[in-house]
Amino acid sequence: MYKLFLKIATRYLLKNKLYSFINIFGLAIGIVSFVLIMLYVNYEYSYDTFEGSKDVQRVYMDYLEGGKYVPGDANTYIVSGPTLKEEFPEILDFVRLRRLSEIVLIQGNTIFDQNTGSLADPSYFEIFNRDLSKGDISKALSEPYSIVLTKPLAKKVFGDNDPMGKTLKIFDGRSPSFKVTGVLKDNPRNTHMKNDFLVSFASFYSWESFKGDWDFTWNQNMYFTYLKLDPMADANGLKEKIMGFKVEGLPNERHNIEPLEAIHLHSDKPYEAEANGSARRVQFLMAIALIIIVLSWLNYVNLSMAKSLERAKETGIRKVAGAQKPQIVLQSLLESLLLNFIAITIAAVIILIVLPLFNSYIGKELTLDFSTIMAFLPIIGFILMGTVVSGIYPAFVLSNYTPARALKGKIRTPKNGLTIRKALITGQFLATIVLLMGTIVVTKQIKFLQDQPIGADLDQVVAFNGQVLNTMPDSLFVNKLITFKNELDNFSFVEGTAGARTYPGGGYDNLNSSAGITFPDGTRDNTRITYNYSVDPAYFELMQLEFVAGEPFKETTNGRSNDIVMNEKFVRHMGISKMEDAVGKIVKFGGQDWIISGVIKDYHHFGLKTGIEPMMLMYESNRDNLLVRFNKNVSSTSSMTEAIGQIKDKWAALFPQSTFDYTFLDQKFEAQYNEDRAFGAAFQIFTILAMLIACMGLFGLTSYTCVQRKKEIGIRKVNGATIGQILSLLNKDFVKWVGLAFVMAVPISWYAMNQWLEGFAYKTSISWWIFALAGLTALTIALITVSWQSFQAAMANPVDALKDE
Repeated sequence: MYKLFLKIATRYLLKNKLYSFINIFGLAIGIVSFVLIMLYVNYEYSYDTFEGSKDVQRVYMDYLEGGKYVPGDANTYIVSGPTLKEEFPEILDFVRLRRLSEIVLIQGNTIFDQNTGSLADPSYFEIFNRDLSKGDISKALSEPYSIVLTKPLAKKVFGDNDPMGKTLKIFDGRSPSFKVTGVLKDNPRNTHMKNDFLVSFASFYSWESFKGDWDFTWNQNMYFTYLKLDPMADANGLKEKIMGFKVEGLPNERHNIEPLEAIHLHSDKPYEAEANGSARRVQFLMAIALIIIVLSWLNYVNLSMAKSLERAKETGIRKVAGAQKPQIVLQSLLESLLLNFIAITIAAVIILIVLPLFNSYIGKELTLDFSTIMAFLPIIGFILMGTVVSGIYPAFVLSNYTPARALKGKIRTPKNGLTIRKALITGQFLATIVLLMGTIVVTKQIKFLQDQPIGADLDQVVAFNGQVLNTMPDSLFVNKLITFKNELDNFSFVEGTAGARTYPGGGYDNLNSSAGITFPDGTRDNTRITYNYSVDPAYFELMQLEFVAGEPFKETTNGRSNDIVMNEKFVRHMGISKMEDAVGKIVKFGGQDWIISGVIKDYHHFGLKTGIEPMMLMYESNRDNLLVRFNKNVSSTSSMTEAIGQIKDKWAALFPQSTFDYTFLDQKFEAQYNEDRAFGAAFQIFTILAMLIACMGLFGLTSYTCVQRKKEIGIRKVNGATIGQILSLLNKDFVKWVGLAFVMAVPISWYAMNQWLEGFAYKTSISWWIFALAGLTALTIALITVSWQSFQAAMANPVDALKDE
């Protein structure tokens, strides 16, 4: 029997090629979209999940602002971990990590740059559940000057040779030798704390590179601290106790904890180890995935119902021949399963083909291996359940046709059935109109971010930096750096140069934070963290930062002074309303008096996703970044490449053993919006797919309506109805459904997009034309979809319709 049912189902699908193609294509696209999005969602939620990860908490600092505590830095103090472990018995162990970013490793005479690692306590392996492929975990990070490498880095540095026991230098040629004591077994990318290497924390207290930090305890927070809790401990209770724990000397700060697994999607603090993801963005994508897969199922239901009238006679004959209702249902379900099986197979092939492209597009490393498939089982089950459910309703409708009425051609859809299908098509367009409005808002917001002036000119500015690896004395290095800068100023394509520790778009990298600043009126501010960085006097003109009061630093012979420049936000924070009144005033912090030489107009150092922070710029000849502004003659890629090549040659001549790196400031600044741009593009793509699937559903319902009203159309034409009147008759209901969907979509999309825009400090407006454009687009697409079939029905010969049956 099953073999016969399968044969009949196969013949039916082959006979109705257009119906089969639309259904299979719609389901396949829905499944591909759903699986790709859910692969991304699963990857985002998999960050920092491993055996025991639920018992790991990260410590961070809260700051007292305006009488209440707010989340502060992701970093803590060097003694935070030991202190908390001693204070609270629920804490079994701790690990401290101090980041070493963009580090140079030297092995023999070979340089390996752009590596990121951390100083780490020996407890790192147990707390983060990491294993070694070479070395002893109990000893790998216990001795000073021990280093553990990842497999890729060990391969890059030592090739096929065994790295164990071999030595490396870090930073420069004056560095002590670090012995390789281990190689990590794996190197997961789905972690917020990525490391190419680990250096034993025991190295810190004798490593000359950190000599200036040896005496800091509760006055320098540069350390990520993680706690391993007793599995039976109450994490929420411990959180309350830690927040209530007071440290002498930190009256306006407190420790706080957050789950390790929540960091990637729910933490966005200053000095994060890397730019984290967004839970809101992931939730929006999950909603899109669910909408698309449900639309594809509804599309199948609509098309099946459109064909059910044509199969009424077939069902009547089967019943007259003795077929029972369960057999009719089983036959219909088997056809549904066969069609879905084909769609799933095609979807699987498409996923394997497009997954590498999708990975390069989103910048992730999504895979479809055995472990991923096992984690994906609930989603696979959800797809299969939807497949069965979407086939049940058409199957029962078909099995309920009475043989006599079916054979006489008197089958008409009951009112409740028509109402359900109207609701389905309305729901489809409700979802697609919401997605259309969302796409327009996301695109508008991203364009707003790109077009908004930031208060500085980053165009044609390149930041050059490099690690000098020989034993050149500091004084000689500074003199050569001045020579290098002067020689660059002589290049015809260079408009200007300036030194700076960081720049707009650099985020919190190389920014200093300060608290406890004494204002000119003698008030000591213990309520807010403020930021500062050092630049030389030429920086302001080079970056075209506008002075609203005062002037830049004066050039000095020793390359430093106690002059500072503030932004407007800082001056207002001090309670001074007129910017001119701040010039010449003295502020105190770091045990020193600082004179305000000028006030610059607020600029967006961190981009427009966050608000402008109080900022101070200090005078110091800087070796971190040499900013070079090229003139307008250097406009093409080839001319820029040639100019940078000349600068590189000059650098190599002055610093023969060194690295050479450069960054385009405008690209660096725009890079912070990459995730939002990718989200917007994904929104657009999946909105188009959702609209395509919804149109297929509309095509099915139009087909159903035309078949049902075939004789009515014939009679109307015989009585003189024009083609326009017939089109109006057939299309007006669809216009009403799209209109109803639009009315329902407006408040939903308005609320959803307002929620998304809350993640931006500076945001575009949700204008009325967005709703109008989305509604008109949906209506136009709907009319094009239904008019094609309506026109065919209106153009048909009425004689054929009246002679039928």
